[in-house]
Amino acid sequence: MEHVKQPDKRAERSRRTRAKIVEAARELFVAQGYGATSLQEVADRAGVAVQTVYFVFRNKRTLFKDVVDTSIAGDTEPVATMDREWFRAACAEPTAVGQLRAHVHGTGEILGRVAPIMPLIATASATDPEIAAQWPDGPDPRYTVQYAAAEALVRKPDTRPELSVERAADLLFGLLSPQLYLIFVRDRDWSPDTWEEWARTALTSQLCADPGQADGRHDGPPARSAGG
Repeated sequence: MEHVKQPDKRAERSRRTRAKIVEAARELFVAQGYGATSLQEVADRAGVAVQTVYFVFRNKRTLFKDVVDTSIAGDTEPVATMDREWFRAACAEPTAVGQLRAHVHGTGEILGRVAPIMPLIATASATDPEIAAQWPDGPDPRYTVQYAAAEALVRKPDTRPELSVERAADLLFGLLSPQLYLIFVRDRDWSPDTWEEWARTALTSQLCADPGQADGRHDGPPARSAGG
């Protein structure tokens, strides 16, 4: 009889404990700031002993980095954004309009988690050199992701003929930025769905040759004049 591997209950408990601590820390960091939040408060919010927090994360800096990384990924799996299924599926869309729809939706889900903590990263990095060192100078990882999306986008048949990868990447990087997301969703009280519709529409108009036709609102190719 084939042996069925039983789930590791201890590992699952550890995973759940880690997730509770990260979520509690995220809530407190967003509500009252990195500097004002103690590990004891995190432990109390998570319902664990403070020694458990120290055992899992060692210190607040490591916990903060984990909060940021988990917010970007949406889970604790060590998988880069460009290797995520949603990103690969978006790039595999046969049209630019389809890719933008999927890409804006996936990016919006990330921004909903990440945008609120972006100001915390800047503040914490300015006051703690060891935190700043966790995000060294160099190419912005967010731009790297958007550049990869742009490379796939410009190969689609419905992009603007003159569109370059650099131009597409710049527009994706700018319009899908955490800063702009916060202006609309936090400061102007837009819903995430309203922001998503606006971002998709804006990018489609900038990057696609004929958004109306590409969206399927025409049944066939545009009519040609008698002389064309």
